[in-house]
Amino acid sequence: MHIVVTGGTGFIGRPLCLSLSAEGHTVTVLTRRPVEAQPMFGPAVTAVEWNGREVGSWEQSLEGADAIINLAGAPIADARWTTARKRLLTDSRVLSTRLLVEALSRRSSRPPTFISASGIGYYGASDDRVLDEGAARGEGFLADLCLEWEAAALRAAQFGTRVVLLRTGMVLEQDGGALPKMLLPFRLFAGGPIMPGTQWVSWIHRRDHIGLIRWAVKTSAVTGPLNAVAPSPVTMSEFSETLGKVLHRPSWFPVPGVALSVALGELGTLMTTGQRVSPAKALSDGYVFQYPTLEPALQSILANK
Repeated sequence: MHIVVTGGTGFIGRPLCLSLSAEGHTVTVLTRRPVEAQPMFGPAVTAVEWNGREVGSWEQSLEGADAIINLAGAPIADARWTTARKRLLTDSRVLSTRLLVEALSRRSSRPPTFISASGIGYYGASDDRVLDEGAARGEGFLADLCLEWEAAALRAAQFGTRVVLLRTGMVLEQDGGALPKMLLPFRLFAGGPIMPGTQWVSWIHRRDHIGLIRWAVKTSAVTGPLNAVAPSPVTMSEFSETLGKVLHRPSWFPVPGVALSVALGELGTLMTTGQRVSPAKALSDGYVFQYPTLEPALQSILANK
């Protein structure tokens, strides 16, 4: 297949592109820095310049493509959510998605599949309810962002393209995402849960996240929202206890939620509230998770680390 990827140099995108090319697919990465990106992949992947905001010659890459995987977007948790940061988070997702869909509308041969990233932030903060893909949208900045982001992607369905909305939870791996930020206090024997500790953590191993994307590309029956989380969410207390166990470190130094609010502002709500999300659609349609439970997932990531 010929697969076009945005966000292909990031935490998810780079290993995804390498795995697709290793499988024999032709991969084109749309990136702001093609000269820097090309050495990341070698000759099996082609880096093409775009800025996520303007039309250009990059549109030719869409002609005859079998799928688009849209992962573009500024990191959610890298800075306080100031008004300017919120605008960047929204624009880097919504405007780039609109640009892709508008480009599709002008092609004579449109990709049959469009997989676009979203997040479980769509569901807002919740209690113990299990949230599948049919759950209602919640409230707050992330819920509003995901709604606008998904609406932009769904416009591709007007052209007969199958649209999959990848609602992603906490992706676990050692070289990015939230996990490395959580490891330091544990290694200093000062790890523990972020209070209140009862909030749910819906996580997924990066290998399964990439596997789910590759599966969704090939599984034509999958459309609409797709929860990209493992089947076994845990509470924050359980997550910290398991992480401490794998690292052979204590896990009883709690982090007060108020401290996160002071340090991170509204961004702190990412850690102090959660959602108990189920990958119901993936399970019912036949995806088999490599890491359905947390302890083996962390062991695979942190072995000899």
